[in-house]
Amino acid sequence: MIHEVDEALRGLLGESGLEASGVEVAFDAPTRDWAARRNAPTVCLFLYDIREDATRRGSGAGEVHDAEGHVVARRAPPRWFELTYLVTAWASRPQDEHRLLSQVLATLVAADTLPARLLTGTLAELGLTVALDTAGATLNAPAAADVWSALGGELKASLGVRVRAPLAGVSRAAAPPVTEGLVIRSAARQPDGAPAPGRRLRYEGVSDPGPDGFAGRRERRPAPARRRRGDRQP
Repeated sequence: MIHEVDEALRGLLGESGLEASGVEVAFDAPTRDWAARRNAPTVCLFLYDIREDATRRGSGAGEVHDAEGHVVARRAPPRWFELTYLVTAWASRPQDEHRLLSQVLATLVAADTLPARLLTGTLAELGLTVALDTAGATLNAPAAADVWSALGGELKASLGVRVRAPLAGVSRAAAPPVTEGLVIRSAARQPDGAPAPGRRLRYEGVSDPGPDGFAGRRERRPAPARRRRGDRQP
């Protein structure tokens, strides 16, 4: 999930024209050694804090359906995490860094969520909203000064960006639906000595299952129609 958020952020900044203008987008820790190796304007998104939002933790399990509507697995509810990034701009002059940072700020504050078109992998599969908070006053994460101190670098202008993203729950394959009734055979035999045909309990108009019983191949029936939330029965 984390790398999928990274790529969504990269795509969002790319749509603003940063990479087209020769600006690199990196996710490295902005240490002194890293900064010394920069030879091109760069926007760095450093992920430095990951915390679960326990208030959104769910219970139970949801059903996963195939293209025909049959239940093929059951998945635990997703768990939500807050990813906090330290966003900085790197260039040869402070004026250029501020220009880049301003462009990044304008791009990110214009979006309250990561656009669905930029989501990939499990984020796209879940189809849930991935919230984006830029330079918010309620970012529950270490202060920027503490981060710079831990990195061993000098404090510089930066943006705090927080993404609330779901981590897909564990899926467990479900057994195929029961489509056949119980089959019993009587001890009586037909006049020619052959065993009497089997009888399927509680099912009418169904042919004999054959000598293989339940092990025989069966035609899969259409899945029953699923009700949507809020629908009422007539």
